[in-house]
Amino acid sequence: MYYDGGCPLCRAEIAAYRQADAGARLRFVDAQACPAEALGGDLARGDALARLHVRRADGRLVQGAAAFVEVWAALPRWAALARLARLPGVLPLLDLGYAGFLRLRPWWRPAAHPIDALPLPLRRALRTDHAGETGAVMIYRGVLAVTRDPALRAFAAEHLATEARHLAEMDATVPARWRSRLLPCWRLAGWLTGALPALAGQRAVHATVQAVETFVDRHYGEQLAQIDAVLGAADGSMQPGPERAALVPLRELLARCRADEVAHRDDAGARWDGRPGRLLALWCALVAGGSAGAVAVCRRV
Repeated sequence: MYYDGGCPLCRAEIAAYRQADAGARLRFVDAQACPAEALGGDLARGDALARLHVRRADGRLVQGAAAFVEVWAALPRWAALARLARLPGVLPLLDLGYAGFLRLRPWWRPAAHPIDALPLPLRRALRTDHAGETGAVMIYRGVLAVTRDPALRAFAAEHLATEARHLAEMDATVPARWRSRLLPCWRLAGWLTGALPALAGQRAVHATVQAVETFVDRHYGEQLAQIDAVLGAADGSMQPGPERAALVPLRELLARCRADEVAHRDDAGARWDGRPGRLLALWCALVAGGSAGAVAVCRRV
């Protein structure tokens, strides 16, 4: 059963079916969140989101009111409704009612967004990007809140302007429903990552920024490779469509962000001797490990 996980009423209906499906006769597939291959080659994501589809055991696709009847017939509690729906003249009336429902559904369903066309792993990666840029803004705000060193304040202010631009672009790219629910935690973590080394001075701040940006460079690089694989850049195998239309500008955005982060890393690296003491090395390792752990959590939450 292919359903629209972005529709609150659809989710409630699916929850009722799950509860009634004691014999596990149905497999529920969220057409908004699943990978494209889970839909099969004969069902486009846009069609699956537009109306209910059911794939029978013999592989045949059924849609609309007839799909509901297939579901009801598979559930003992709903079998009587399925028999009623199969009486002469009833199914066309159900189709008319379903068509009316589809006209009203946009009133409570969130508006479609280009991110909805992307593969689920990339949507989750974008959630981490948005959280990461949120944290990056707070790193430099933490530095500015603590230090009175003019050179360090100028360094933080310059990089803050770039990260604020990145965050604005991520705000426009990642809708609220796809953002991390732990954003307050990432803001606090970012602020502390900037404020604590600022207490120790320029050297600690520059080492911290270099450690963070080294991780971010690798993180963005992995996403760019993932996008290139989906686009079929090597053989041009991917056909034009909404997924490509969303991926091409996304790749450009991530490449720009990555280039800026690499510049931040190199700028910070050039401002200290690169030979941390034991305590600073431990702190930088903690920062890098914390960044990786935050990404792992943020993919899910």
